[in-house]
Amino acid sequence: MDVFEAVAEPHRRELLDLLAEGERSAGELVASLPALTQPAVSRHLRILREVGLVEVKPEGQRRIYALRADGLLEIDAWIGRYRRYWPRHLNALEKHLSRKDFPDER
Repeated sequence: MDVFEAVAEPHRRELLDLLAEGERSAGELVASLPALTQPAVSRHLRILREVGLVEVKPEGQRRIYALRADGLLEIDAWIGRYRRYWPRHLNALEKHLSRKDFPDER
């Protein structure tokens, strides 16, 4: 599985969103996803580890998960090709809206 396949799954994106806020223990992550069982969360975390998006460090009996910023580089590089698309289209929208005559909102 590659990084794109990994982030295609909504629960894995939710885990990444949680980890973007800071490190969390496996237990905290399981508690944050009540619709999933502990084994299901563990499988998602394993996949995220295997593709290099998260790292885990043991802390006593707990496992602490964190994002790996360098794991996001592949996604960032791919998205980068499309970044220049938005300013052009947003400028066109702004120009279009400035030419429109909108009725007063009362």
